[in-house]
Amino acid sequence: MKSLEDIMAMAQNVQAELTKAQANLDTIEVEGASGGGLVKVKATAKGRIIGVTIDESLLSPSEKGMVEDLVAAALNDARAKADAASNEAMSKMTSGIPLPPGFKLPF
Repeated sequence: MKSLEDIMAMAQNVQAELTKAQANLDTIEVEGASGGGLVKVKATAKGRIIGVTIDESLLSPSEKGMVEDLVAAALNDARAKADAASNEAMSKMTSGIPLPPGFKLPF
């Protein structure tokens, strides 16, 4: 059985690696889209929105409701992709860490 000092050192190493991995999530970019690409949202895997692109064909007052729906759909798509990228990155990082079965990290 490992000593308490060994366990504490391992926990500190895990904490440092998780902090580093979380910081790295802000460098991974994803793009959500809706309306066949008429509305696009770029975000980081951490969920920060970087940009929104709306096709000019949608920029008329009569299209206001549709544009709002497409922006919401693109944001949701970007968020889902950001979550998937985050989960994948964290899964790669934690694959070598001996965590108890069923243990979920707070991300």
